[in-house]
Amino acid sequence: YMLRTGNLIRVRLDRQQGDKSWITVLEQDPGMEGAFLAMAPDTGRVLCMVGGRDFEKSQFNRTTQAIRQPGSSFKPIIYAAALDRGYTQASILVDSPVSFDDNSLKGAWKPSNYDRRFWGSITLRKALVNSRNVVTVKLLNSIGVDYAINYARHLGITAPLTPTLSLALGASGVTLMELVTAYSPFVNQGERVEPYLIEKIVDRHGNLVEEHRVHRVSVISPQTAYIMNHLLQGVVESGTGTRAKEIGRPAGGKTGTTNEMKDAWFIGFTPTVLAGVWVGYDDHTLSLGKGETGGRAACPIWVYFMKEYLKDQPILTFPIPPGIVFAKMNPNSGYIASFDDPSAVFAAFSGSPPAKRVSYTVSREADSDAEDSSSSTEKTESFFKSDLF
Repeated sequence: YMLRTGNLIRVRLDRQQGDKSWITVLEQDPGMEGAFLAMAPDTGRVLCMVGGRDFEKSQFNRTTQAIRQPGSSFKPIIYAAALDRGYTQASILVDSPVSFDDNSLKGAWKPSNYDRRFWGSITLRKALVNSRNVVTVKLLNSIGVDYAINYARHLGITAPLTPTLSLALGASGVTLMELVTAYSPFVNQGERVEPYLIEKIVDRHGNLVEEHRVHRVSVISPQTAYIMNHLLQGVVESGTGTRAKEIGRPAGGKTGTTNEMKDAWFIGFTPTVLAGVWVGYDDHTLSLGKGETGGRAACPIWVYFMKEYLKDQPILTFPIPPGIVFAKMNPNSGYIASFDDPSAVFAAFSGSPPAKRVSYTVSREADSDAEDSSSSTEKTESFFKSDLF
């Protein structure tokens, strides 16, 4: 809308800090909403909760009441379930076109990736770090939808979950509080804790009336929890959540974006704080706009909070449970990397890493759907090869 001479404009009176003079500010109600929840992952104590942009205009608590599609921020639940089905960070999955019969659509469902490309054979680690949709759907199909739903229940998801493969992409709505709770085992050695707001109640004489008791439930093994933690650190280090690196300390997390940019999520954690952000419109039909992904629209809010909350606290690392070993892995092949492999990453395994070392020739033809299809390559490398993934 273009302002014209003679228009009546409402402005807000404001003062700059330290300035006694008033200034007028032209502002517009943005319309979009948001929700935020931060808690201590070891106890569930709520550190901060924001249910919306303006309580005077809306008392609806979007942290506890709004049921929204979580998009890819639901994927860690699927990957954790897969780890407990025998998959590892080095497991090879195939990112390629696929279709599934879907009675609700009266035809076949063909999931696609955000970039509309397919990467071919990739490791489970690379699939999650880069939030590959098609691979995640195939993974859910492999482990079973019913198993995944039951797994989500153990982690703390209570909302109705539609038993279809689109669950892998966060098609079933959840609340922000549920999703943050479901991440708590990844930061808490496999134990789930419930968020709470009231520490204790005393009467006017100082007598204790009621006090909250922390209730921890072991829902996954410490080893599975740590491997998921390590994978989600990879998302922050080199994946869709790299904006979170701005806090300057160890962190993990996952972005989420729904179709047409209607919802943007980021659930992330440090060793002492677990926090989640949702941004969107109350009207489910409205989009946040082109490019407004979880990494762009939600993650900066998380970063701002973490910087302020943690600025005077020591930098800590995540504890490693017994039974976890690390190996230098090639993120593309899943093999233990050669000593001079520039793309190698440290991957966490439960028990032991792949053990066989082999020399082999990789011949890869250019794929028109690949990220880089400019040329074909052929090279010989030496790796440790796994027995079976």
